[in-house]
Amino acid sequence: MTSAAPDHLARALRSPRYPLTAWPWRALAYLLTTVPLAGLLSIGPLVVLAPLIAAVNAVRQHDRPVPGLLTVFLTLCGLAVLALAPLLSAPVATFERYRLGLVDERSLPRQPWRGVVAQYTTATAWREAAYLFWLGGVVPVVYWLFILIVLLDLVLIGSPFAAGAADEVILIWATVDTPAQAVPHAIVGVLLAPVLWYAAGGLAAGQAAVARWLLRAAPDGAALREVTRSRARLVDAYEAERRRIERDLHDGAQPRLTSLSLQIGLARLDVPDDSPAARPLAIAHDQAKGLMVLLRQIVRGIRPQSLTDLGLAGAVRELADEAPIPVDVHADLGRPVPEAAETTAYFVVSEALGNVARHAAATRAQVRLTEAASGLVVEVSDDGRGGADPAHGSGLTGLVDRVAAADGRLLLASPPGGPTVVRVELPWSV
Repeated sequence: MTSAAPDHLARALRSPRYPLTAWPWRALAYLLTTVPLAGLLSIGPLVVLAPLIAAVNAVRQHDRPVPGLLTVFLTLCGLAVLALAPLLSAPVATFERYRLGLVDERSLPRQPWRGVVAQYTTATAWREAAYLFWLGGVVPVVYWLFILIVLLDLVLIGSPFAAGAADEVILIWATVDTPAQAVPHAIVGVLLAPVLWYAAGGLAAGQAAVARWLLRAAPDGAALREVTRSRARLVDAYEAERRRIERDLHDGAQPRLTSLSLQIGLARLDVPDDSPAARPLAIAHDQAKGLMVLLRQIVRGIRPQSLTDLGLAGAVRELADEAPIPVDVHADLGRPVPEAAETTAYFVVSEALGNVARHAAATRAQVRLTEAASGLVVEVSDDGRGGADPAHGSGLTGLVDRVAAADGRLLLASPPGGPTVVRVELPWSV
């Protein structure tokens, strides 16, 4: 079975066939096309940094104060660069998202023009501005260092030829006079060449990773807040609708079904046992009683009556009594639990104990209900075989979705061999 072809440079670098593929040349093209853009963008930081460095050196060497005119100039230039960056970043970011395809085939969504005001008020625009400063400030420095290393390697490789044509060649750490003395240095240079070939790919991959991180769309805080409020409204509406259905079933359908069962039972008393209608009536009576049991289970699944009658702790103890293995319940709740959190906690315990009975091969389980500063904490643990994985079943995934709908979080610890602990944290304000 062959593995899928790499879709970005970082993954291609891990392949032993990397030097034989097109990825090194794509990385080189990415680096070379970066040079003019980064060089142009570096003008802005240089306008501010060059006078600033000169002023700092003058202060250190001659103990002179920074001239006021220079301070004003640097301040104005810095403000101008900062003010123009969000506007310049939009076209640069668009071009960079396109150019990223040289080393990363995972496309980045294009960002439409958001308007001048949005360029100064949205997180995505300021991330693009940060990329602009990174491309014009950090990238040129890194590239110069890499170019110096490449030039040094070329000097090492060519040192035997240079030593034969000159009196001596200076190689930073040594001086060679003859080609024979330069041969070991040339060998080091040749051995270093493949390393630099890979290093160029690593440099391009690192730059692409930063570009992908900064140029992806930032989550809109206002939209996220609206989604959170919308989810809370949906949860409240769902709970209200669930209570309505429960009330209609309990007060409407269940009494009528009880009356129907009673009428069929009375009819059976009036019909002789040897009558042809006796058997159909008996079957109908049994079916009516079965429907009553099923309806009670449906009502309980909507909102258990025990929650209303006994509260969360009592309802959980009732679940524990019905479990096929011994379950210890420890409840330490000093205040009433909000209804939505109470319902969520009940179904979490119910589903967790059901998973324990079906999959854990446990001999005991424990449920703890406690309160923390942030809200209600529910822990269900067992001494089973462990290895629970949300990816291998819908039970845990359903729990995660239910808890997330209540703005809570679920933590799972289930190493192979056990024990398994499911911890759910629900806010009081649900």
